[in-house]
Amino acid sequence: MKRGIRTTLGVLLSVLLLWWTMKDTSLHAVWTVLARSSLPWWIACMVFATAIFPLRAIRWRVLLTPVAGRIRFRSLWQAVAIGMMASNVIPLRPGEFVRAFALARAEPRVKFTSAFASVAVDRLFDGTVVLLLMLLATLDPAFPSEQPIGDHTLAFYLKPTALFLAAVLTGLMLFVVAPDRVFAVSDAVMRRVAPRFEPKMRSILEGFVSGLHVLRSPKLLAQVFFWTVLHWFCNAFAFWLGFQALHLSAPFSAALMLQGLIAIGVAIPSTPGFFGPFEAVGKVGLAVYGVSNAEAVSWVIGFHVLSFIPITIMGAWYLTRMKLHFRDFSAAAEAPSA
Repeated sequence: MKRGIRTTLGVLLSVLLLWWTMKDTSLHAVWTVLARSSLPWWIACMVFATAIFPLRAIRWRVLLTPVAGRIRFRSLWQAVAIGMMASNVIPLRPGEFVRAFALARAEPRVKFTSAFASVAVDRLFDGTVVLLLMLLATLDPAFPSEQPIGDHTLAFYLKPTALFLAAVLTGLMLFVVAPDRVFAVSDAVMRRVAPRFEPKMRSILEGFVSGLHVLRSPKLLAQVFFWTVLHWFCNAFAFWLGFQALHLSAPFSAALMLQGLIAIGVAIPSTPGFFGPFEAVGKVGLAVYGVSNAEAVSWVIGFHVLSFIPITIMGAWYLTRMKLHFRDFSAAAEAPSA
């Protein structure tokens, strides 16, 4: 899909979802809820929502250890901040490309291909842990297993989650244990389906496998898993602090479930910063736990704004400190459409 079409589609979807989020709730009702919320709780929420990015930088260093050795935390943290800022302000979500580019610029010994391959593995760990935490949330007695979303309960939609998680883990193990067999199967399929793209697919898979070196070390694997769990518990804790700011009665397990739903929801095309999908999915997720429309909309607006501003400002600051410009990332911005 061409960049212009994707951008237009993302804007339209964002506008539609924002309209749907607000259609049953007046701005006056939202303002009333926010006006009686707790500022100290919101500040704590903002701190923890921003703290996930240094944690991501620490985990990224572990992922890159087998291919690049020990990298300076400062370089990793700046690249992560710049990448998130890029996703917040540039269409087509080039943040993952941008952070790999920024790290390669800050640390010349780190190749862009290695950095980007590690980002793909980074996201796989995210997905695995987020899904595990969603399943963990269903074990809480407070989980509203009978609350419907559309024609089915939330538990119904989570049933495929376990199967998907098992498939992902199985695929990872195949890449680690038998990469040559995976390459052979891929080459055979591409040779039949799209022969001219066979070398490109082989190159992509080889780069991905290079990022999986960390899985061959039990020690590094344990470290990556630890930092990933800490990252998402920190994010869920920020969600929960936002609940406290608005005096919501939703349990901590609701934060574990909600962050997973939002992580899935923001994967659809949208404006930079994920505005629209974040609000719509957050509203639906909180409704499952009995939160009113006005309170749910107040939470999604308050949390989204407070988590958006700090990392965007930090990323812009580091961008200028590294003497980089948005035009330097043009190749990264075009990569998703390619």
